[in-house]
Amino acid sequence: MNGIGSRLLKERERLGLSQRAFGEIGGVQANAQGKYESGDRAPKADYLAAVASVGVDVLFVLTGTPTPIPLDNLSVSEERILSNFRILHHEDQDAIRRLTSTMAELSALNGVSNKHA
Repeated sequence: MNGIGSRLLKERERLGLSQRAFGEIGGVQANAQGKYESGDRAPKADYLAAVASVGVDVLFVLTGTPTPIPLDNLSVSEERILSNFRILHHEDQDAIRRLTSTMAELSALNGVSNKHA
């Protein structure tokens, strides 16, 4: 399963919501939510606007590309991490990318949301 449905499922799981609860936010029943996630139906704009209000990355759902975080919206600790990352050697940057990707995947599997520090 890939496409809009699988990305919608990833966002629902990232937020730690059941199909029923997520569907209610979007104004649909759990069975409609299931059809969206399986790719049997496509969500409408009003549904996407409603789920966006609880933190769903609609750009990611529609395109597979996460919404970029504006650099002027970084916390102090995020700025410090980025500054340190930029001075590392290329090999060390690659290691950090692998480490953070693995940690993010594990967090997503455990239902941990990624809030700003």
